[in-house]
Amino acid sequence: MRTLAVLSLAGLAYALAQTTVVPALPELMRGLHTDESGVTWTVTAYLIAAAVFTPLLGRLGDIYGKRRLLVVALLVFAAGSLVAAVSSQLWVVVAGRAVMGVGGGIFPLCFSIIRDEFPRDQVGRGVGLMSAIAGIGGGLGLIVGGLLVDYTSYHWIFWLGGLMGAGGALAAQVAVPESPVRTPARLDVRGALVLAVGLTLPLIAISQASEIGWGAPRTLGLIGVGLAVLVFWVWLQRRTPQPLADIAALVKPPVLMTNVATLFVGYGMFGSFILIPTLAQAPTSTGYGFGVDATRAGLLLLPGSLSMLAFGPISGIIGSRYGNKLPLTVGSCATALGLALLAVAHSTQLEVLLFSILMSGGIGLAYAAMPNLILEAVPAHQTGEATGFNALVRSVGSSLGSQVSATILAASTVAGLAQDSGFTHAFAVSAGVAVCAGVVAAMIPSARQGRRGSALDEMGAASPLGDPALAQEEF
Repeated sequence: MRTLAVLSLAGLAYALAQTTVVPALPELMRGLHTDESGVTWTVTAYLIAAAVFTPLLGRLGDIYGKRRLLVVALLVFAAGSLVAAVSSQLWVVVAGRAVMGVGGGIFPLCFSIIRDEFPRDQVGRGVGLMSAIAGIGGGLGLIVGGLLVDYTSYHWIFWLGGLMGAGGALAAQVAVPESPVRTPARLDVRGALVLAVGLTLPLIAISQASEIGWGAPRTLGLIGVGLAVLVFWVWLQRRTPQPLADIAALVKPPVLMTNVATLFVGYGMFGSFILIPTLAQAPTSTGYGFGVDATRAGLLLLPGSLSMLAFGPISGIIGSRYGNKLPLTVGSCATALGLALLAVAHSTQLEVLLFSILMSGGIGLAYAAMPNLILEAVPAHQTGEATGFNALVRSVGSSLGSQVSATILAASTVAGLAQDSGFTHAFAVSAGVAVCAGVVAAMIPSARQGRRGSALDEMGAASPLGDPALAQEEF
C-alpha cells in the first residue's frame, strides 16, 4: 500500500500539471504579454516533450532500473516547474513547461513498477487505481488552476508542480523498492531527436500562420520540411536494430487506424480545453463572453472531466461484449456532436456545460477503447511499445488541437479580443476532425490474430478503466 500511495502521488503531480494551466491561459496571456497562439505553447511544449520522452524513459527504466528513472523523471519535472515559476517571459515559461513534459514518463514507469513488484492478483487493481488518478487529477487540475490564478497568481501553478515533483521524488527514493527486472537494450536517441524535429516544425508553422498567412512560403515550407523529416524518421526506424518504434507492427491496419482515430480525438479534446476557458473568461462586453474568473471557468470543464472518468468503465463493458470498435466509434461521434453543438450554441453557461459533458463523455468512451484495440492487435511482447506509441500519437493530436484552435482564435482578433466567429469556426473545425475519427473507427478491421498470444490473453483481460494514461504502458 505504501508503494502504491507513493506512485499515486507521482501520477497525480503529472496529471495535475496537464490541466492546471488551462484555466490560467487568459491570465498567462496577459502576464506574458502574448496572444492566444503564443500562450498555447505553454500547453503544446509540454505535450510534445511528453510525446518524445514517454518511450525514452520507459526504455531507460528497463535498462537502468524503473525506480531510479522514476526519481529522475520527478526531479526533472520539478526543475521545469521551478523554471516556469520564477519567470515572466514567455520563452522561459515555455522552456520550463517543455522540461516538465519529461514527466510524461512517470505513468509508464509506475505501471512497470506495479507489474514487476505487485502480486499478480493485485496488478489489475493497482493499474486501475493509477488510471483513475489520471482522470481525477485532470479534472481536479482545472479547479486548482482556477483557484490559484484567482487568489494568488499563475506562478503558484508551477510552484505547486515543483513541490509535488520534489516530494514525490523523495518519497519514491525512500519508499519504493527497485524493480529487479532489467532488460538490456540500446536507447534510440537518434530516433527520438529526429522525431522531435519532425513534430515541432509543423507546430511552429501553425502557431505563426495567423500572422504570416497559411499560404505563406514560410508556413508551407516549415510544414513540408516537418513532414519530410517524419518520413525520414519512418525510414530510419526501419533500419535501426532496436528502434524507438517497430514500424512493421504500427502499420498493421487495426493498429494504424486506431492511432489515426486517436490523433483526431486528441485534437478535439485539447481544442476544447483551449476554447472553453478563453470563451468563459472573455468580458461580457464582447457579446459572447461570460466574464467569469478562472475558478468558474474551471468549474465549467469539471463535469465534463468527471464524465470522462465515468464513461471509462462503461466503455470497457461495451467493448468486452460487442468489441472495442463500437465504443470508439460511438465515442468519436458523441465528441463530434458535442463540439458541433458548441459551435452553434455557446451563448450561455448552461449550453457550454451540457454540450461539454456530451463531448467529454464521448472522449471517455473513445479513449478507454483505444488501448484495448491496440492490445488485441499486437503480440504480448509488443504491448508496451505499441501502447506507448499510441500515447505519443494522442499527445501529437492534443498539440495540434490546442495550437490550431488558438491560431483560429488569433486570426479573428480585433483590438486584442477574439471575435465570436473565431470560436464558432474553431469548434466547427474540431467537430469535423472528430467526425473523421468516427469514420476511421468504423472502418477498423478486426485483428487477424485472436486473443491467443495477445497481451489481452496474457493478463486475462484489459483493465476496464482504459484511461488515456494507461495507454502509455499498460502491462
